[in-house]
Amino acid sequence: MAIGVTNAPEKSKSSGSIINDPQVRGIFYQAVTIIILAVLVYWIADNTVENLRRANIASGYGFLNSRAGFDVGQSLIAFTSDSSYGRALVVGFVNTLLVAITGIVTATIIGFLVGIGRLSHNWIIAKLSLTYVEVFRNIPPLLVIFFWYSGVLAILPQARDALALPFDIFVSNRGVAFPRPIFGEGAEYALLAFLVAIAASVFFARYARKRQEATGQRLPVLWTVLGLIIGLPLVTFVAAGAPLTFDLPVAGKFNLTGGSVVGPEFMSLFLALSFYTAAFIAEIVRAGIRGVSKGQTEAAHALGIRPRLTTRLVIVPQAMRIIIPPLTSQYLNLTKNSSLAVAVGYADLVAVGGTILNQTGQSIEVVSIWLIVYLSLSLATSLFMNWYNARMALVER
Repeated sequence: MAIGVTNAPEKSKSSGSIINDPQVRGIFYQAVTIIILAVLVYWIADNTVENLRRANIASGYGFLNSRAGFDVGQSLIAFTSDSSYGRALVVGFVNTLLVAITGIVTATIIGFLVGIGRLSHNWIIAKLSLTYVEVFRNIPPLLVIFFWYSGVLAILPQARDALALPFDIFVSNRGVAFPRPIFGEGAEYALLAFLVAIAASVFFARYARKRQEATGQRLPVLWTVLGLIIGLPLVTFVAAGAPLTFDLPVAGKFNLTGGSVVGPEFMSLFLALSFYTAAFIAEIVRAGIRGVSKGQTEAAHALGIRPRLTTRLVIVPQAMRIIIPPLTSQYLNLTKNSSLAVAVGYADLVAVGGTILNQTGQSIEVVSIWLIVYLSLSLATSLFMNWYNARMALVER
């Protein structure tokens, strides 16, 4: 007798409500968000236009072509009171770049030295490094700037009693005066030789690395690079007749004349941001080195590699993969903290822009320039560090 098998009826799929569809809900919430943002932007724009109309202030960036009418204390490019507002902002931008670049380089060097010093077996070096980190890391950067400006540089001797250092360098409460180089005809060949030396150094460093990976033999990269970067431009400079003279600073009865002067405003900002940021970089370096397995050190010592070479060739290159990402944040912080220059009167982008804002009343335009410039600097720094981080990353074979 055949036994019939009755299949269970399939469970009907209920279509459900459209509101319960996650995809529909997602589109709905996104549309609502976009509408709210559009209404908010429209309200802000309309409110801004109305307030400008009531204050009888013309919007636009045409004011950048007007005469500035003020001087700038320190400028790397030519600027007078007859220059335009636009050129004044360029001066402030260049001064901001100067503080950011020099501060990043100095903070990196100090941070690496202090970070490695914290791991030193020498008790004095380790404790001094720890003290440095704990002191500067727990003081606001603005107070550090005031410390250098009012507590260190302001108590230096006056210009007529300036401290004379070797190579015709004078230090006073008005800054550091040093000989100003004046290049003659033919100096451009030395600059071209310097650029060629940099390109040759990069090529040689890559060749040496590939050779070491293939054969295990190390070439004298450091001395070769130094020889190229220093020797080639120097030989070219001498061959061109040494077209260089110096405008020396001369101490007078009341002031220093001649030469170039780095004012106390820049020095206080530069030193404060460098030493403050270096404390955080030191902790990043220490954490990165601690993150490398101890077996790497033991293996290097087992191969007979000296401790200094172990740190430089084995530990630090591996620690860089841990150090670079948080190091990027410190570079960004230093660049943005340069806006504190207004506290000591250094003519950075914010200080110059503030003067222009007070004279013209173009607050929206000036603030928008600040936003664009700092955003561009931050994005450029992030892109470069991300590229460098990708080069340092481990590549699986």
